[in-house]
Amino acid sequence: MSTPLPSFVQALAVLALQPFSELLRAELTAFHTGHAELRVPVRAVLSQQHGFVHGGVIAYAADNAVTFAGGSVLGPAVVTGGLSIQYVRPARGTTLHAVADVVTVTGSQAVVRCEVLTDGDDGETLCAVAQGTVRLARPVPAR
Repeated sequence: MSTPLPSFVQALAVLALQPFSELLRAELTAFHTGHAELRVPVRAVLSQQHGFVHGGVIAYAADNAVTFAGGSVLGPAVVTGGLSIQYVRPARGTTLHAVADVVTVTGSQAVVRCEVLTDGDDGETLCAVAQGTVRLARPVPAR
């Protein structure tokens, strides 16, 4: 029997269980089959020494959006199997916006592409492109 696919409400509940997401004030803004979008408000505390958003925060946004998109087709019990990210320009603006779409899915994994953009006075600017693999999580055996 297959696991029912999660709803937007269930996805919001999963995000709420992630303390790091709460620390970053991340918000899941879109979630449907094969697609997820995540926003992170840009604050000075998320910057690196040159004043740009730290690459780790950008990678977090890509990773979580990728995993939510993968979970939309595989079910809620998923983990990131791998993530590759290319930073194309410094991130500055008011909000990071990670947009992830499933490229392909098999029975146990999905390959997902993601763009991370920043919202600012000039509209959205692409700052990173990522691709990740999302896998079904294996249950942890009882000890």
